[in-house]
Amino acid sequence: MFEHSSHYSVSLPSAPAAGEHMGTKLSVLPDAGQQTWPLAARLSPAQRETPYADALRGFADAETLSLMVPGHGNDPSRGAAHLVEFFGEQVTRMDAPLMLEGIDLGENSPVEQARVLAAEAWGAKRTWFLTNGASQANRTAAIAVRGLGERVLIQRSMHSSFTDGVLLSGLIPAFVMPNVDVRHGIAHGLTPAVLNEALEREATAGRPVSSVYVVSPSYFGSTADVAGLAEVAHAHGAALIVDGAWGAHFGFHRELPESPVRLGADLVVSSTHKLAGSFTQSAMLHLGSGPLAAKLEPLVERAFSMTSSTSASGILMGSLDAARRALVLGDAQIGEAVAAAKQLRDLLRTDDRFDIISDHFDEFDDIVETDLLRVPIDISALGQSGHWVRSRVREQHGIYFEMSTATSVVAVIGALVKPDVERVMAALRAVADEAATMAPDPAVAGGFPELPAPGALVTAPREAYFSESELVNAEDAIGRVSVDTLAAYPPGIPNLLPGEEITADTVAFLRAVAASPTGYVRGAVDALVTQFRVAR
Repeated sequence: MFEHSSHYSVSLPSAPAAGEHMGTKLSVLPDAGQQTWPLAARLSPAQRETPYADALRGFADAETLSLMVPGHGNDPSRGAAHLVEFFGEQVTRMDAPLMLEGIDLGENSPVEQARVLAAEAWGAKRTWFLTNGASQANRTAAIAVRGLGERVLIQRSMHSSFTDGVLLSGLIPAFVMPNVDVRHGIAHGLTPAVLNEALEREATAGRPVSSVYVVSPSYFGSTADVAGLAEVAHAHGAALIVDGAWGAHFGFHRELPESPVRLGADLVVSSTHKLAGSFTQSAMLHLGSGPLAAKLEPLVERAFSMTSSTSASGILMGSLDAARRALVLGDAQIGEAVAAAKQLRDLLRTDDRFDIISDHFDEFDDIVETDLLRVPIDISALGQSGHWVRSRVREQHGIYFEMSTATSVVAVIGALVKPDVERVMAALRAVADEAATMAPDPAVAGGFPELPAPGALVTAPREAYFSESELVNAEDAIGRVSVDTLAAYPPGIPNLLPGEEITADTVAFLRAVAASPTGYVRGAVDALVTQFRVAR
């Protein structure tokens, strides 16, 4: 695992009374080797239980006569035959609705017990179970922190669902750019020093912010100094939201980074289904125990009630309970997944047609650790795009990589998964051999155009989004106010947000990416970005 010191010397303002315990020297990530492992040894014996999942099993085994939703009646023979044919009997029996005694109603109900166990496992003060993914967590967090104040400082590579939350809540954003790997078009993170500078800038301009939103880890496994970022945010009186969607497995093994909640984050978005083993669309939102916890808890609870379904899936929530127990007790199993990821890296290093992007993370001072379970592979030496490689590996060898860019493919290994590494390498070698017989793709060597600076925010995003709009040609959009969010991929950083002025540089950049065979613009009116939707 790559790791380097995160001692930053920056001058921080005096923290408010609630955060007086914060010092002026930024902390480093704790040394996992000094902690007791496996994690289960530090937690309560109750972590061996799955109270909510057990309650669902009990409901399924009772063979009750259901005269309520869901419409299949939880009966494999009288109404659920179509689902049984697809999923089997047990899933249909356990698809329990909300508000049932012995499952989720009453004080200390099984679902509440499961949430308490999850909070302990991740190091949170409180945890909410979500059934609409980390997108729900992002929207909930944005609505909640509006209760602290209207201004938020956002890492510009935020997920679009947080932008949705900004629009819903009426937050007024300011932005700070992350480090960008211009060779691969990859967005990384922030250093505490950069965050402090951005917060000072806003305060000096008379726009002090109440909350900060950062992304760690990145899609490619780069992990920021969350402890240092939290210390800086708190010194400025702001809450720290960490989009840790890709780090739900953090803190469960000595060779993985620590849980962001334990590092001082106030709210952590945790996409549990991504690498931590729950069902797709299940996620969690964790509340930390920092100086703003007492203010945030009721705000999050109210925001959660706005974003959650009144028909949340028991199957999804049960999978969260089961995944939590598996992670806590899965030290050896997680170790096998980490060993497989290391083996894949070692094999890739023996073939000079491949490179490992994370081997060069030491070139970026925002990265203090690497998630070993993400293996970002540089395939540019093959002369073909990562999109082509990913497609060929899938079509010819039945292997699915998580994502691709013009120069890379990314393998994601679940924390409880031990993949067949030799099969993966055999497929990559075969595809590399095929690429050697082809003419190089000129788009791969073309590089990425330089990111333009965002236009000025001239209208509040919510006001612009709901304003009367019109479509204009690209050349006529310059100087107008966007009502849409547009982000060029790579690197996936929003280039336009509602309320921002459209500049000539932004138009040229978006159109250049759209015209590239390996790029596209999310949110554009048309694929080639010939038109923009602007405020009338």
